[in-house]
Amino acid sequence: MATVVVEPRIRGFICTTAHPAGCASNVNDQIQVARSARSVQAGQADQAVQAGQADQKNGAGPLRVLVIGASTGYGLAARIAAGAMYDAGTVGVFFERESSGTRCGTPGFYNTAAYHRYATESGLVSANVNGDAYSHEIKRKTVELVASRLGQVDLVVYSLASPKRTDPDTGETYQSVLSPIGETYVGKTVDLNREVINEVTVDPASDEGIRGTVGVMGGDDLGRWSEALLDAGLLADGARIVTFSYIGPALTWPIYRSGTIGRAKEHLEQITKAIDGQLQSAVGGRAMVSVNKAVITQASAAIPVVPLYISLLYRIMRERSLHEDPIHQMVRLFNDHIGPGRTPALDGEDRIRLDDLELGGPVQGEIDSVWPTITTDNFRALTDYDAYKRGFRQLFGFEVDGVAYDEPVELEAEI
Repeated sequence: MATVVVEPRIRGFICTTAHPAGCASNVNDQIQVARSARSVQAGQADQAVQAGQADQKNGAGPLRVLVIGASTGYGLAARIAAGAMYDAGTVGVFFERESSGTRCGTPGFYNTAAYHRYATESGLVSANVNGDAYSHEIKRKTVELVASRLGQVDLVVYSLASPKRTDPDTGETYQSVLSPIGETYVGKTVDLNREVINEVTVDPASDEGIRGTVGVMGGDDLGRWSEALLDAGLLADGARIVTFSYIGPALTWPIYRSGTIGRAKEHLEQITKAIDGQLQSAVGGRAMVSVNKAVITQASAAIPVVPLYISLLYRIMRERSLHEDPIHQMVRLFNDHIGPGRTPALDGEDRIRLDDLELGGPVQGEIDSVWPTITTDNFRALTDYDAYKRGFRQLFGFEVDGVAYDEPVELEAEI
């Protein structure tokens, strides 16, 4: 057992330490958000059933949930929403590092420990698989664990993010790149180290870079997970598979939706459509993409333009009382689309749109007006950059209200 004073070690979009108590406090806050929505969704579900709007195949709610990528961001928030709102039994899959001596574990490890503690104290099934979700081995372990702890699953949430992936059949390792396609991108961004506004130039991706990004972030692995679960008979009647994507405004398209990441997301959406047909035929289920809003993550911090865009977006949405963090988005996903008594509202591409508030005319109109005027001299006044910086640190358990950072904390945790 090791107790030490943990301090943030941050450079740019990389933080090499994590505070166990801060991470636990973050998770507990998300649990409270979800629990406060519990009575609201229960009443809405009853009204939907009485009005004949309930999806009867999923009317009992997603009580048995598998979350692939369950330790941070939207995956963690989905697990919390399922457990705290619906008493769901969950199996979480993730790749995190526990502490070693005086070396901290990763934020996702501490997040998982905090949720696991809540779930077990609440009498909920909570089981975890820690390892490479892209591998055959982890899929086999997960299949065995789901069968033994849940029997079957009503919902699968797929929320993996990684810079690389090794194909378990060929042994080829794919590397993702954050690049435009076809032409050089020149745009405005914030230098997270120097905290100044710079012009950034990003060269277009090579064919290999595009292929690598699709290999990591596209739909190939999702297809393998779906196949493994179907073959094992683990998808219950009416089961749903939900994965996440992002579109964003035209401002970010050159580096995101029209770039290598966007190409990978398009592939993920294509594979999800194919899986949708398979699930409808096999178990009367559905596979859907949920297009979510931009939020602070370690991955998004690495994308040029995006941190500055999020800083401005957060300021505008907070002023309009429209702001949502991942847990609020996942509460809305369950409450409006995939919870008991809910039939998903889909767009013309069969996608759930949780980015509607972000992409609304008033919000984007103000962004379009303010963006050209942002400079080093005024960006703190025009955006919510200081809140962005704090939000980034909170991903690692720092700058969380009520945490005594000057006191030693236990680094070990159980999952």
